[in-house]
Parts: sequence; structure tokens; C-alpha cells
Amino acid sequence: MTSFPDDFLWGVATAGHQNEGGNVHSDIWHLENTTPSLFREQSGEACRAYDLFEADLDTVAGMGLNAYRFSVEWARIEPARGEVSQRELDHYERVVDAALERGIAPLVTFNHFASPHWFSAAGSWLASDAADLFADQCDRVMARFGDRLAAGVTLNEPNLEQLLQAGGKLPPVAEQIKREMLAAAARAAGTDRYFASNVIPADVQDDFQAGFTLAHRAAKAAIKARRADLPVGVSIAIADDVALPGGEEHRDARRAAVYDHWLEVAREDDFIGVQNYERFLFDASGEVLPDGPRNGMGSVLEPASLAGAVRYAHEVSGVPVLVTEHGIQTDDDSQRAAFIPAALETLAAEIAAGTPVLGYCHWTLMDNFEWIFGYGPKLGLVSVDRDTFARTPKPSADAYAAVVRKARALSPSV
Repeated sequence: MTSFPDDFLWGVATAGHQNEGGNVHSDIWHLENTTPSLFREQSGEACRAYDLFEADLDTVAGMGLNAYRFSVEWARIEPARGEVSQRELDHYERVVDAALERGIAPLVTFNHFASPHWFSAAGSWLASDAADLFADQCDRVMARFGDRLAAGVTLNEPNLEQLLQAGGKLPPVAEQIKREMLAAAARAAGTDRYFASNVIPADVQDDFQAGFTLAHRAAKAAIKARRADLPVGVSIAIADDVALPGGEEHRDARRAAVYDHWLEVAREDDFIGVQNYERFLFDASGEVLPDGPRNGMGSVLEPASLAGAVRYAHEVSGVPVLVTEHGIQTDDDSQRAAFIPAALETLAAEIAAGTPVLGYCHWTLMDNFEWIFGYGPKLGLVSVDRDTFARTPKPSADAYAAVVRKARALSPSV
């Protein structure tokens, strides 16, 4: 653990729609309430983090962490096109200041999948003015509290759909339900088409990649115009792809299809955000499913996947890495409590080998709304009572805090 830099960011990651509750002006809320819907259930009050954020930040501080990644919800700030809510900007400014008061660096995600309903009804990221609209949103956020941020993530996992399709994570019927849901959403909105950032039909994924790229660059320009020194990057979903003898072609095809575009875009950025949950193995016949204990995603538990993903991301992008998400889906928290220290040990070794890593944010602080899968998957360090919203830290929270304490105690500057 001596390999972590003195200024390393130790944090947790959250997302507004998944935690705050009542994000009624968002496209995801609209899709949750569409018939048919790919979403297993509605987000509703989520974890009520909109009201309870100070208590949640107390938990973060109590773990000895010094960073908190969260999203500012565009749908709250601009619920109707051109209608900017100063009240909501006030709210997110309070979140930033509350983090700073506790010695926690605010890491803001400017778009974590959810966007305004009006934006998605007007064509989403495929609209000709989408990048400009997003840049305007980034500018108003920066104007309000950009001087107090530690880093900015423009987009969260713009390559998620490619990863899900390449990994076969969704059954074929999901594509049909997705199309029927989006068609119903468009009819309800009175528009010709309707999309959302994490609900993209297969035949328009290339168009979305182009739209996301324009939006990322426009957002970065707007952020930098307000504050040139703020580190800015994009966060991508990236597995650790490993070739067994003869599997190099399959591994490289996966990388080219899912990650490489964004890793090349990141060459222009200050960092690349890595969001890792899995390792995939390939031999001459294709993907191999090894034996061993599995997580809730069906993948074999492999703590070293984080270091492998970080290594590849840096090799291609050439910029430092910020681990913006890493975790494990499991109902057995003892697995998580063992997984975190083991993964961080491999990350320390990767840093010692020369890969620049700015920080680590565990996904996620608390069990929350996991998009189309609803509240079933458990990835939090803290459990949440679905009726009372009472938070209860799990043993894995202590396990992560112990790693952080040890690493910071060994830092020469502490």
C-alpha cells in the first residue's frame, strides 16, 4: 500500500437518478413509467439522497475518504428547455460546499445517463444542437460552483451499450422490448423518436458514439472556458480482456469494438475514467468462461481485473487514470469485504510499476436503483431500508476504510 501517491483520491461514486429520488423531469423517469418498459421497476424515491445528502457525506467522511463523485442532474436544473432552476443550482452548490466542509473533494459527473425529458424527446444526443445544449448546461454549473470542484467527468459510460452487447449481458428479447418502449415513449411525448443514454437500439449505436464524442468535446471546452486548470475527462466501462494462447484476435476485436475509440479521444483529455467490474478471457475459439466463484453479473471474481483495465486504458490513452467506478454485485457482503482489499493491492502494484492513477472511487456508497434491473442488484457499502430509508454500513465499508487508513498512514506527508 506504500505505492499510492500522497495526493491520491480515495472516494465513493454515486449518481443522482439512482440515489436522489423524484427525478420526475428526466427521460429515465419517463421510460420507467412507459408501457411496455424494459425497466423492472420504477425508481420512485430511490434512496432519498436529495434530502439526506449531508448524512451520507458524514458516512463518507467517517470512512476516512477524501473524495465523493456525484452527478448534477440536468433534468432538475433545466426541467423545460430554456427554463433554468436557480433553486436546483442552489441545491447542488450546497452538496459541493458540504463535501468541502468535511474535507472531501467534489468530483462532478455532468451527465450520468439521465437527461431532461424534453432533450430526449427532441432527438437526444442525435439532435444537431445536442452538443451545444449540453455545453450550456456545463457552463451554468461551472459558473455556479466550478471554482470548488476537484475534477469533472463529462459523460458516464458512453460505451455501455457496446460492452453489454459484446459481452452478451442482455437476452435477445431485450432489444425488442427496448424498441417497443422507445416507440411508446415517443408516442407519449408526441415526437417521432425517443432515446436515452443507456437505452440505445443496436442500429444507431454508431450515430450515438459520434454524438457523444461531439458532446464530450463541447462540454470539455465549456468547462475549461470557465476554469482551465480543472482536470476533465470521460468515464468508460472497461473490462480486463485477457488473451489465452490463440485468443489475441478475439481479445483485440473486443477492445476495438468497445473501448479504443474513447481511449483515443481521451488522448486530448486530462485523464481517462475507468469503470471496471469484470475480466473476460479469450482463446482461439472465442470467450472462455472459467470455473470459480461468480458475482451477481455472472462473472468470475477476479480482483486483478481492475489493474488490468487500468493498465490498458493508460497504454492506449497515454493520460493518467481515475478509477471512477469499481465494485462487485453480490448479496454476500463477505465477498465484497475480501474483494476490495485484494483489488486495491493489485492497483498499488500497478502504480508501483509506473501507471499513473489519480484516485479510486468505489461503486457505490449505498445499494440503489440499478437502472433496468431495479433495486435487486446489491453493490453498496451501505444497505438502505426500502421503507424507512435508514442506512446501515456493511462490513465491506469497514474493510475499505481499513485499506484507506493504512495507505494514508504510510504516506510520508501524513
